Amino acid sequence: MSLPLSVVAPDWWDYTTLDKEIIEDAARLTPEDMLCFSRPGFEVRFYDTLESFYLAEALEYIEAWRQATEDQPAGICGPIGPTEQLPLVAQLVNELQLDLRHAHFWGMDEWYMDGKEVSTDHPLSFERADRRLCFDRISPELRMTEENLHFPKTGSLKDYSKAFDDVRCLTMQGGQGEVKHWAFNDPPRREEPYTAAPPPPEEYLKLGARVVDLHPMTVIQNARTSGGGKLSEVPTQALTVGPQETWKAERVSIWHAGSHDNPFGMRLTTLMISKKIADTAVPMSLLALHPNVRFNFYRFGIGTCEAEMH
Repeated sequence: MSLPLSVVAPDWWDYTTLDKEIIEDAARLTPEDMLCFSRPGFEVRFYDTLESFYLAEALEYIEAWRQATEDQPAGICGPIGPTEQLPLVAQLVNELQLDLRHAHFWGMDEWYMDGKEVSTDHPLSFERADRRLCFDRISPELRMTEENLHFPKTGSLKDYSKAFDDVRCLTMQGGQGEVKHWAFNDPPRREEPYTAAPPPPEEYLKLGARVVDLHPMTVIQNARTSGGGKLSEVPTQALTVGPQETWKAERVSIWHAGSHDNPFGMRLTTLMISKKIADTAVPMSLLALHPNVRFNFYRFGIGTCEAEMH
């Protein structure tokens, strides 16, 4: 029997097609319930202030880069969303006088338009944000070399992916979008042969760095958070790191400040990963199959799922 159509985009899979029991169980969770969902391979952490939250996120960069040596280069893969940690990373590197010669960084994703990634002149460019908020602020004598900065680009996706084999990626950071993605690993379209049920996890996990079509929910969210609501100016495709590269990261660390997804979404993926419910309609839930995942929450951003008129 076919699962229900999405209430947001009927031609796509997404969390609105899940069994109602899972949705209701997630909505009932309290923050205290979520904190108790840690298990081997999945850790839930709370932070009581935004300052401590973003500082802890920035320190993951320092933790990774401190382990980089000439014989064993190491690095971190980081998001644009959130971005508040990026200036803190630069400040910490400068204050600690941390030499980044053997350190690496992977950008998670980039917008794709007219057959290629957007240039760094584009106001929404992720590479532009990484450079302006972090790497351009690091003292020149401490910076990593350009060849150690890996951004997904149309003509070099194989090289981008290969870098995950050549260099230890100690941590892949991310946020969680409203469609429950990490990077731009969105739910798939509802098309043959997966019209009755979404693709099985083992099929989704075969995907590497690639060009993707974005779920309408993702486009709307980015118009709201980054484009001032100008939906027509947000690209509908992107380049993204894939599950293949993600599973080469020694740890996946997701940061929930309460601004990129809603109270229900944060509860849903915590429940699914903790209970090892992997469903490609909720791509973040596939991290239930990764051996080392950490969810980091700003406690007062978790909110409530109770109905309330404003």
